[in-house]
Amino acid sequence: MRLEPFALPFCLLLLPGLSLAAEKTIYGLNEYATLPELGAELAAKLDTGAKTASLSARGIERFKRDGETWVRFYLGTDDAQETPVERPLARISKIKRRAGDYNAEEEKNYTARPVIELSVCLGSTLRNIEVNLTDRSAFQYPLLIGSEALKRFGALVDPSLKYAAGKPDCATDANSAE
Repeated sequence: MRLEPFALPFCLLLLPGLSLAAEKTIYGLNEYATLPELGAELAAKLDTGAKTASLSARGIERFKRDGETWVRFYLGTDDAQETPVERPLARISKIKRRAGDYNAEEEKNYTARPVIELSVCLGSTLRNIEVNLTDRSAFQYPLLIGSEALKRFGALVDPSLKYAAGKPDCATDANSAE
């Protein structure tokens, strides 16, 4: 078999991309995630089309503690504890509304959601990520992991796979895994 003269240089150009891909972890469209600070394991949807991560929460309310804004909420899952979760507010995220969610009378095409930082374990990787809080009870997966968090996990998502990383098994310190 004879290679064309341009084939070898072209193949060499692909090598840096291959080494980059080798450093990434392949996850499926759905994965199990542990939230160590909340004592919960959830099924998550990995969504490269979403920018932010989103966690199902009920009874979301902001309050002040020592002059800082905090958020109190209940995990929005069927088997969630009845103890409220309290976390510092990281920021407010503006989530673009879909056509069916838009109300012309409100004159805004976004929903403001509180964002907290949370440790999340996928497979054997633990990362601190930002998660916005909203009621996801109408969705199959209580946790959606968007592109910003997927970057932190060094993730490649193969939509033909489900639960490729297996059950989460992480160290307890999120910073030790980075």
